[in-house]
Amino acid sequence: MRTVRRLLYRDIVSSVFFVALAFLSLFFFIDFVDELADAGKRGYSAVYAALVSLLQLPGHVYELMPIAVLIGTIYALARLAQSSEYTILRTGGLGPGRALSLLTTLGLAFGVLTFVVGDYVAPLAEQEAAQFQASYKGGLKLGRSGAWLKDRQTTPQGERSYSINVGSARSGGVLRDIRIFEFDSNGRLIQRIAATNGEVDKRSVWSLWNVTVTRWLDDTGKDIPTASEQSLPRMDWHSSLSSSVVAAAVLPLSTMSTVELSRYINHLADNEQAAQLYQIQFWKRALYPFACLVMVGLALPFAYMHARGGGVSLKVFGGIMLGISFVLLNNVAGHLGLLRDWTPWMVAAAPSALYLMLSLTAFSWLVRYR
Repeated sequence: MRTVRRLLYRDIVSSVFFVALAFLSLFFFIDFVDELADAGKRGYSAVYAALVSLLQLPGHVYELMPIAVLIGTIYALARLAQSSEYTILRTGGLGPGRALSLLTTLGLAFGVLTFVVGDYVAPLAEQEAAQFQASYKGGLKLGRSGAWLKDRQTTPQGERSYSINVGSARSGGVLRDIRIFEFDSNGRLIQRIAATNGEVDKRSVWSLWNVTVTRWLDDTGKDIPTASEQSLPRMDWHSSLSSSVVAAAVLPLSTMSTVELSRYINHLADNEQAAQLYQIQFWKRALYPFACLVMVGLALPFAYMHARGGGVSLKVFGGIMLGISFVLLNNVAGHLGLLRDWTPWMVAAAPSALYLMLSLTAFSWLVRYR
């Protein structure tokens, strides 16, 4: 059985590797052409565009691994079936249960690789790419309204709540166009801090530059509270927001690991902010590696199809269509779950569960009737 395992694993792993390499080459070319649109601006050259495209490859590896596993496994098994090698293996004692267990072990190995790349390598590479782009493209744009965060603190004057807005982010963790609104326990605005630039250190201290502090004084007996304004070259503002929480708010979702997503979700929940999007992303990130196991199971029925039922190229084309449909369903489920407010873990698990049922049903039917 060791020889059978070595034969299957060698063919499948090599096929998955070449399929992944082909996809990555295509995506690198697309990203490189897209980045070349900014070449020549702010010193952004073609070399920098190629470097950013390379930093985006680990994220593509994470996204494409289940599809590469599906297509590569289908190709290897279909080729073995076409040359009658798989028929010989079945005659030699490779039963359906044994074949399924062998591919399950291989699928788990691909899943572990996907998890490591998606949770450690890809976020670091995406962060470097985002910081690199921010250096040459005038910062990371955070939408029309920027990024919003909330904070609560207990001061000698009572409980205070804060709404923080960040307009954009630059390389090195520099934040731009910062506005901090301070409210008292009754929800009245009592102070606004506006700064052109700022940074957050590991002690959750915001270092702000070019600061304008506006205070509203509630004078007794006056219908309209008076306001005072003060300009400062620099000031420190203490908060409970860690640098990782701030980075999660201003950087793309792809730069966050599973642990960082969990921490940010807890922060949003503590401040009564909507966390549905991040919860769905968390469960998709946690369950996505198991898609490799599902793809291996989906490819196994192709080994039991008769060679006259279609050549290897036709089966590979079918695998590509299955992979595309899985990615499409996975993305559509995420958007529908966000719109319908469905349970996040069910939204993330539904596509994989559906395709796993499909693969086991097809496998059982082929084993029994073919």
